[in-house]
Amino acid sequence: MSTIEANNSKITVYVVSCWIFAAFGGLMFGYDIGISGGVSGMDDFLLKFFPNVYERKLHAKENNYCKYDDQLLQLFTSSLYLSALVSSFFASKACSALGRRPTIFMASVFFIAGAVISAASEHKWMLIVGRILFGVGVGFGNETVPLFLTEVAPIQLRGAVNIMFQLFVTIGIFIANLVNYATSNMHPNGWRVSLGLAAVPALMLLVGCFVITDTPASLIERGKDEQGKAALKKVRGVDDVEVEFKEIVAACEQAKAVKHPFRNLMKSASIPPLVIAIFLQVFQQFTGINAIMFYAPVLFQTMGFKSDGALLSAVITGLVNVGSTFVSIYAVDKVGRRKLLLQACCQMLISQLAIGIILSFSLKETGTLDRTLATVVVILVCTYVMSFAWSWGPLGWLIPSETFPMETRTAGFAFAVSTNMLFTSIIAQAFLTMLCKMQANIFFFFSGWIVVMGLFVVFLVPETKGVPIDGMVDVWKSHPVWKRCFKNE
Repeated sequence: MSTIEANNSKITVYVVSCWIFAAFGGLMFGYDIGISGGVSGMDDFLLKFFPNVYERKLHAKENNYCKYDDQLLQLFTSSLYLSALVSSFFASKACSALGRRPTIFMASVFFIAGAVISAASEHKWMLIVGRILFGVGVGFGNETVPLFLTEVAPIQLRGAVNIMFQLFVTIGIFIANLVNYATSNMHPNGWRVSLGLAAVPALMLLVGCFVITDTPASLIERGKDEQGKAALKKVRGVDDVEVEFKEIVAACEQAKAVKHPFRNLMKSASIPPLVIAIFLQVFQQFTGINAIMFYAPVLFQTMGFKSDGALLSAVITGLVNVGSTFVSIYAVDKVGRRKLLLQACCQMLISQLAIGIILSFSLKETGTLDRTLATVVVILVCTYVMSFAWSWGPLGWLIPSETFPMETRTAGFAFAVSTNMLFTSIIAQAFLTMLCKMQANIFFFFSGWIVVMGLFVVFLVPETKGVPIDGMVDVWKSHPVWKRCFKNE
């Protein structure tokens, strides 16, 4: 067996299989992000559930920016994220009480149920119930999988391993775009196929639960020290794990003294990771990425592409998304977190401003962009997606998963997940209405947020590359802003 020795750990086939199977939780999430926008633009789907939107779409002289503006259509997308928001707190409890692996198992079961009901929907209420079940699956999966990957990864590969979650999210989006492209002409039930195939990544995750071990930290936290030590040997690929085992035991002993982890998050020492975790999620959504990923086919149709051309353009951006995430896997533990975040702010800002300027001058309420300008917009969307995929996408999940101490880790990460879901649902519910009201100015709106988040990184986000997951307190104590939270210690 090929192995790589580093810091008393080896990369074995079993270890890699644990990473890959767990990361299918990201594929599950990504598939849903990608599938929603394509299904929302399918005529058969609109005709069955949203006939008013279908009628508006048929009118060629209808306002380009407003033909998809429908609150119920947006609820189809956003209801999942509201469900995920609530379920993430239950997932946090399950994660601590039952362990990481059982919680991942539950995520897959809920998601499969959502896929079955969504594909079989005959009424709007069935569609929404399916979305809610999808949301519970996403809430449980997004709470648990990044934590699992962070806790089983060796320190020198922690960033790269955690980013596998985001890599699989981007692969899921790309596969969803391909599926939508293939099913758009499968009349009248192409949308059923698209929604039903969401069960496939969830089934892979379900199978993976019988392969992967629970994390050593989770087992030790629940008093299963011997099983935890055995799991640590398996995920490190070596027998000599005594030093790391004692560190985890010490962290868990400290965690056991905390009876109310959510209340403990309100203490001054918890403020730095909590603030960063929450605002990274807010900013991740206000880059505008999910507006583009949810509604890429709709957005490209707004710009004048025909339905097939819009789906094909969405496939192209999805491919760019996947490829660029590999850059992050390579660079995150070499370049560091901060540099990737700041570089991406510059690139995203330029792309968004350029798109806004082009649409302001060239896409009126009626008519379309000429072929050359439309191609330029697709290229700009790709440069935007590219920079997000190697920075704010994966690091928005990585940094919160590695900065909380054991005693508040699942509770703190639940706040990160729920914040992400809240603002994802806000964007999903509001984007088409914002596009109608603000038109091309929506890209200037997101550009303003990119400036704010760049300043946030400059002043408040420390570098966490190479810092042991249970030694993060030293980072806060030496930070020029956050050290004030520890002045009484």
